[in-house]
Amino acid sequence: MAKVRPVSVLVSIAVWLTGVLVSLAVGFGMIDQILTVRWIPVIVTVWAGWVVVILTVLSVILAIIERI
Repeated sequence: MAKVRPVSVLVSIAVWLTGVLVSLAVGFGMIDQILTVRWIPVIVTVWAGWVVVILTVLSVILAIIERI
């Protein structure tokens, strides 16, 4: 079995946390209509933003449950 180095664990946590923060930023930006997508109606963009936020929160909860 391979030995897990503490540095690799920290890097994994940093990458995961960055992904969560970026996903939430994009999702809330779409919800607030700050981020829009050309040729896609605003209502679709807002709904997509909610999907991103909900799935991100769900993935955080599932990741925490998996570690317990």
